Amino acid sequence: MPVNDGTESSKETPEDTGDTEKAVEEEATAATSAVKVEPSTEVFADPNEPLGEIVVDDIDAVELDLNYQRIGEIKKGELEKLKCLENLYLRWNLIKKIENLESLVNLTELELYGNQITKIEGLETLVNLENLDLSFNRITEINGIHTLVNLRKLFLSSNKISQIQNLGHLKKLQLLELGNNKIRVIENLEGLDSLESLFLGKNKISKINNLGHLSNLKLLSIQCNRLVKIENLDNLTELQELYLSENGIEVIEGLENNKFLDTLDLATNRISAIDNLSHLAQLQELWLNKNKISDWACVQKLNVNKSLSTIYLEANPVAKDPNYRRKIKLVVPWIKQIDATLAK
Repeated sequence: MPVNDGTESSKETPEDTGDTEKAVEEEATAATSAVKVEPSTEVFADPNEPLGEIVVDDIDAVELDLNYQRIGEIKKGELEKLKCLENLYLRWNLIKKIENLESLVNLTELELYGNQITKIEGLETLVNLENLDLSFNRITEINGIHTLVNLRKLFLSSNKISQIQNLGHLKKLQLLELGNNKIRVIENLEGLDSLESLFLGKNKISKINNLGHLSNLKLLSIQCNRLVKIENLDNLTELQELYLSENGIEVIEGLENNKFLDTLDLATNRISAIDNLSHLAQLQELWLNKNKISDWACVQKLNVNKSLSTIYLEANPVAKDPNYRRKIKLVVPWIKQIDATLAK
């Protein structure tokens, strides 16, 4: 499962150490979102502590890191002289409004993660922006990004957004993170022809739909929602990673055209049988822990998935069998990891 730092997705196999179980648990947590670290409470700890100020030592700087500075606002004139600035980091501050950034026309990366922003604004001149992170704020609507046609990564996780909108012009967008919001419907994603990763975990979505035009999508996460059925994925023929854990899914189905899947996460659902996976020749990781699988006969069906290296079946009725691990290894002798520990 992907372990993310808020910018990129990367998969790691836990080493055979005492920290293996912890590492796997961290993976399971992180897969919901492309954003890994929660905003620190330290920056808000003492309300009597004075607010920080933006101090610029080098007007020719290409990168400026102002994280954890208790900055309350971006004042006029503080950043105007930074004509060469490309990367600006303002994570974990107390900023309420995006303002006075007009002169930073060469900016390609802007991080305002973990502030108190309620509205996306003040970005009109930042036409070269490629990465924008506004996660962990108080934003209610997606707007104010109509000029950002060069965006490749947009992070809006952990806000108060209820509708997907105003994104169709982002033709170069490759990653969209909308996890932990208040979204009920997947909609208005037309035009995102370059999108490869879509994170919609921890919302209120009840149906998978309106994704058929995302022909380049490789990663889809709709974990921790209200889904009851796997459907409408037929056109996502390039899909490699699918995360649907913590829903109400009862049947494994609807994956006939997703032949390039290498990671499938269906943990914490209501699945009672392992079906419809025999065509997934590239499947490497299968997460089915915390379901209702009780029949070893359906587990036997995995012996055709020759690429399978990791399987999670713990917290199913079959896992109560005292010979649980041995039986799995008999079915898939090439398996490398069973649940949180490496197969031996």
